[in-house]
Amino acid sequence: MEVAAGKAARAEQASAGFPAAAAVPDPEVRAVAKRRQFSAAYKLSVLAQADQGSGTGAIGELLRREGLYSSHLSTWRRERDAGALEALSRRGGRKARSTPEQKRVAVLEAKNARLQRELEQARLIIEVQKKLCMLLGLPTAEDKPSGSES
Repeated sequence: MEVAAGKAARAEQASAGFPAAAAVPDPEVRAVAKRRQFSAAYKLSVLAQADQGSGTGAIGELLRREGLYSSHLSTWRRERDAGALEALSRRGGRKARSTPEQKRVAVLEAKNARLQRELEQARLIIEVQKKLCMLLGLPTAEDKPSGSES
């Protein structure tokens, strides 16, 4: 019923010389929300205004005017105190993609580390076997003659 009434209203407005789009805005949101990024200079400017703001509601008015939240101020103050401009200009997000060479190096380093662990484990096992042979009085590879007997 409301759909028919809406169509009738648009037809009436169109016949009266009004464009239909101007009279009834499209309620569908088309724009994709984009994360805002603030420059270091802007952050410092807002922090300076917030720090000098005196009177009741001055910071709230600043936040409303700039479209910010109080958490922005808290985070920016913490960053400013921790590392000044460098921390304020940091960019979050994903890491840059690694090149094929970097991927290959990472794979080889992981393989090298795994092989080093296996080698250390093998050395430990051999050491335990030597001690066991000594306790049991069995000959070891070191006790056997290394030359060939003819």
